[in-house]
Amino acid sequence: MDTFVLIVTISVALFFTYTNGFHDSANAIATSVSTRALTPKAALAMAAVMNLAGAFLGSGVAKTVSKGLIATPEGRSGMGILFAALAGAIVWNLVTWYFGLPSSSSHALFGGLVGAALAGGTTVHWSGVVDKVIIPMFVSPAVGLLLGYLVMLAILWFFRRANPHKAKRGFRIAQTVSAAGMALGHGLQDAQKTMGVVVLALVINDPSKGYGIPIWVKFVCAAMMSLGTYAGGWRIMRTLGRRIIDLDPPQGFAAETTSASILYATSYIFQAPVSTTHVITSSIMGVGATRRVKAVRWGVAKNIVAGWFITMPAAALVAAACYYIVKLIFG
Repeated sequence: MDTFVLIVTISVALFFTYTNGFHDSANAIATSVSTRALTPKAALAMAAVMNLAGAFLGSGVAKTVSKGLIATPEGRSGMGILFAALAGAIVWNLVTWYFGLPSSSSHALFGGLVGAALAGGTTVHWSGVVDKVIIPMFVSPAVGLLLGYLVMLAILWFFRRANPHKAKRGFRIAQTVSAAGMALGHGLQDAQKTMGVVVLALVINDPSKGYGIPIWVKFVCAAMMSLGTYAGGWRIMRTLGRRIIDLDPPQGFAAETTSASILYATSYIFQAPVSTTHVITSSIMGVGATRRVKAVRWGVAKNIVAGWFITMPAAALVAAACYYIVKLIFG
């Protein structure tokens, strides 16, 4: 296998990780910034460090991505499939970032893998796609919505007699911890997804390598995601932090705690690559609904949910088109 092709494919994978970082940085810090628990610069620096740390805490999600969604393609054509999958995901990330839509980088990648695999004649493990991607895509937001609502109700009950100003100050401090936990979960989930793609590229290049994750793969994927996170995603941050609902510190703490809990459970228990975007957005909606249902700007939420549904097929179509272009140029 041409080493140059391998290097190009891995480089594109790392660029995807970078776009994932700045596209999804808002997931970890939007609520903390909007409640003024953290300054934007401090929040971004903290998220970048915790993203880096989270990437080293597990490998289950990476194994699901590398082995559970598509059959391992072979030869130069296989590398072309991976290249096209990543290109489709990157294009969709950039489009949704430009319009400030918090769509899922994860599902852009999964859609890209499926679309490129179908275009290249590679088998798609549909049972794995359904079990590990489609079902969690619907279940995780529902759990986030319900759990966020219940966690916020519990906070309101436990602190019903507390001084409101003192309670808000306390939760503003507590948000430093919950935001760090959310950023750690984001690194645990999203950095592993690109690790899975890089491992797949290494296996295509040399099948004897096996599906283990080399330490250098973990490090470079984590580092690129951290750099992307520090670059920030201000357009999406405004959507999550203000446009869905105006959050106060207790609500921000509840949303972040809920989201982090779901990310850890899906990573360690189910090894399912869920979307951090879906989880934090639905958690914010659930938390906001405790104020009153109309407090949530459901029109904005509807547009976000629509973005969730079109992400996978849109990225799949772009990836398929990229594959045919690559095949036309390089044969």
